[in-house]
Amino acid sequence: MRCVVQRVTEASITVGGARLVTIGKGLAVLVGVSREDEERDLEWMAKRIAHLRIFPDAEGKMNLAPSMAGAEILLVSQFTLCANVRKGNRPSFAEAMEPNQAEAMMIRLADAISEYGLQVKTGKFGAHMMVSLVNDGPVTIILDSRLRV
Repeated sequence: MRCVVQRVTEASITVGGARLVTIGKGLAVLVGVSREDEERDLEWMAKRIAHLRIFPDAEGKMNLAPSMAGAEILLVSQFTLCANVRKGNRPSFAEAMEPNQAEAMMIRLADAISEYGLQVKTGKFGAHMMVSLVNDGPVTIILDSRLRV
């Protein structure tokens, strides 16, 4: 599982011209679920996102986790994060999990993050989404469950 985590002051998703969800201060998380991902990848990612200390404390140091900062989480499924571009110029998405399984993993990821006491909102799986955000910092972190120690 690969995630691009962005600290934001606001973020929203629009589908078909209608605003679907909006968050204020928080994390916009683009999520790529690969064929090889298992429950342990999901659990690791949920814990990492929930405890990622990238919000400023009173001294301005990145020292606060989302729950300590009153942050919201916006999860956006993005199979293109599983792209393989080692050959040619056209990406291969063969490493991405099948849609039905990936959607179930996204639902479980949202639930797992919620269990840490965070408010989680999601995009519409499989839809063409317009994602708007204001990156705060900018702070952008890439997490990959395959690279965990």
